[in-house]
Amino acid sequence: MDRTHRSLSAREVCEVLREVTWGRRVMTRVGPQSWDDTHAGHVTVDVDGWRLSIYSDCGALGYCQACICPAGRQWSFGSGDRYGTDPVALLSTWEHKTLEELLKVAGRDCPG
Repeated sequence: MDRTHRSLSAREVCEVLREVTWGRRVMTRVGPQSWDDTHAGHVTVDVDGWRLSIYSDCGALGYCQACICPAGRQWSFGSGDRYGTDPVALLSTWEHKTLEELLKVAGRDCPG
């Protein structure tokens, strides 16, 4: 299968999130709704052209709903997926907490 038409894997998406936590990539909020304003729902962020929809569960980092990379390849969460297929579930405890804090900051610093 041609690489440009292949779906993204959860590990590829996780690596983008991991690089955000280590400061190697910059994450910005897309749209008017910030992390702090979202009680329970999805917030869209951009990481160097990667668009990710991340679920806020009462301000806590829930899961990644979907991702599309600059080349157009996509990943999306399925309710029947096994544990560990969500990119957020693949993060370490420290990375998870750091990403959650960065999502809060992105919500305050970006005008939308």
